Amino acid sequence: MTATYPLRTIAAHEVDAWARMVTTTYGQDWQEGGLRNAATSLDPDRTIAAWDGREIVGGASVYGRVMTVPGGAVPVAGITLVAVLPTHRRRGILTSMMRRQLTGLHDTGGEPIAALNAAEAAIYSRFGYGLGSHVAEIRGDRRSMVLRPGTDLGDGTVRLLDRAEARPLLEKVYETVRGTAVGWVDRTEKYWEARLADGACARDGGTALRFAVHREPGGEATGYALYRSKAGVARVIEVAAASRQSYAALWRFLVDLDAHDGLVYDGAVDEPLKHLLTDPRAVRPTVTDNLWVRLVDIDRALTARRYATPLDVVLEVQDTFCPWNTGRHRLCADGDSVTCEPTRARPDLRLTSAELGAAYLGGTTLSELAAARRVEELRPGAVAAVSLAFRGERAPFHPSGWAFPAF
Repeated sequence: MTATYPLRTIAAHEVDAWARMVTTTYGQDWQEGGLRNAATSLDPDRTIAAWDGREIVGGASVYGRVMTVPGGAVPVAGITLVAVLPTHRRRGILTSMMRRQLTGLHDTGGEPIAALNAAEAAIYSRFGYGLGSHVAEIRGDRRSMVLRPGTDLGDGTVRLLDRAEARPLLEKVYETVRGTAVGWVDRTEKYWEARLADGACARDGGTALRFAVHREPGGEATGYALYRSKAGVARVIEVAAASRQSYAALWRFLVDLDAHDGLVYDGAVDEPLKHLLTDPRAVRPTVTDNLWVRLVDIDRALTARRYATPLDVVLEVQDTFCPWNTGRHRLCADGDSVTCEPTRARPDLRLTSAELGAAYLGGTTLSELAAARRVEELRPGAVAAVSLAFRGERAPFHPSGWAFPAF
């Protein structure tokens, strides 16, 4: 007889036990600092737990955010802290939690897409998630990182500020940049608090967080870099720049840091940094998966973004995990006019929801998925046309986790 593990949302007083289950699952020790951070950033009403009697044996949480997508912004369910205790693996708990989350979003008309950062890349495709963006871990030898002669640094200045002075400037710059940065999400007060958490857990043996802010001659903040130092390496946490000049000036500041031999930064796969340098090999990117995207309701998701070229295509979608998406969808787009409706017309492409999720942000292309035999072309030329329409101006990039809980 197969055991069942009932699911329910947690109460506020159960956050401690729930989070201890998460840290145990991920092979970490519990930290009081992490508890305080989790208690302020988690939404118990959107955090589920699987129970074995009175013991929490699994769980997952949702952060409701707004994500920039090609041509606009869309509410997104940020799936985070998914865990099942080692003692309860392979019993269907993860599948039941994933089904509960997605079905709940569909039934309530919640966020039309879900997204997550995967601890293991092989897990989530079976639940209809597709690899939607990548991240490049950029390592640089600071001694070889020389900016090209004539690089336009503008007339602004970079200064180190304390947290209190920097905070409102960071928020303003971030809001400006995220308006067009596909993959970036909004940050309310609690998410800024989590992002700037600077306890011992967050530092991991490094220094306190430093705040470098770029200002124009008139005083307007147009960029910032967050970093800390550890063992002679500058660990760059985040860079946001509202202009090419502020971007270049911030990187000159980081490259010129004294007492640092190396630099590490998690950036976009099309990060402009290497093009600022006389020797592009001075930085060495290692690319890995970043965001996995799941279209909860295909019609709502596809009409929430815009497309690079006019489009009229019939998609035959297979979705065994969210069967309400299975069927033929006619997607028509021309500028700001976008519709996606059920149809009986002959399909142009056949694919699963995972492939649509992968292509949604404009990073992974339908052409490369077709080359891997994951998209079937039923009308000649359809793959190339749809692939082009889904592309964005820049590669999508999610610069951080959903709430950065310091476990």
